[in-house]
Amino acid sequence: MYVSSKLKVELLRYTPDGEKLVASAAKLCYSSVGIDKIEDNLDDKKVDDFLNMLMNLGHESPLEHVTFTFGVEGISRVLTHQLVRHRIASYSQQSQRYVKLEQFDYIIPPSIESIPEAKELFIKAMEEDQKYYDQITDLLFEKHLNDFSKEGYDEKKAKNMAEKMSIEDARYVFPNACETKIVFTMNARSLYNFFKLRCCNRAQWEIRELAYEMLMEVKKVYPILFKNAGPGCLIGPCPEGKMTCGKMAEVREKYKYEE
Repeated sequence: MYVSSKLKVELLRYTPDGEKLVASAAKLCYSSVGIDKIEDNLDDKKVDDFLNMLMNLGHESPLEHVTFTFGVEGISRVLTHQLVRHRIASYSQQSQRYVKLEQFDYIIPPSIESIPEAKELFIKAMEEDQKYYDQITDLLFEKHLNDFSKEGYDEKKAKNMAEKMSIEDARYVFPNACETKIVFTMNARSLYNFFKLRCCNRAQWEIRELAYEMLMEVKKVYPILFKNAGPGCLIGPCPEGKMTCGKMAEVREKYKYEE
């Protein structure tokens, strides 16, 4: 069964009036105004001016007051292993320990997808993994159910416990390609760092696609706040040095901010 998954990204929640909130925090830092006055006279132009000033000064802490929560599916465990390295964030991921995968979805890398023979082998490997998962789960379930029954648990309790323990260990046969779902929250400063690293052409292809889709989502709601967000070469020299992709002009065209 061919059950390859496709990336889906949704911006579930974000801080209301986020751009004005960042500008208000910045205004407090640079003026003698009191708390009750920090939002006075903050029209769109002044908000834009404050945000540009922050970016030019490198004063990024006010960006931390605004947060964004994303729901993502159709991604692999390869991607989430990279994603959770971004530590200033909160993550809630679908558990293979509690969720039995009757037929797991998986991600096929484009390079494999483009070669019929490689794709055929890849899909065969995925089907074999599912078969072994099912067989191991059944064997473990039988053993655990027997053990719990001997310990005096009632049938319903014994079955629930046996299933949990069986899939807990059977999941070890699943590949990195296994599809997963995750909800995570980052503040705007963390997102800037995430986009700088993961929108880069040298980032792994899957997380680069995720970063691009996330950036498009936040730009829809706060275009001024994220006008300079993107790979490290967007508004300065390529930070990769000798390891540059050599396509800075092309990258800047892709991520340029549209008024």
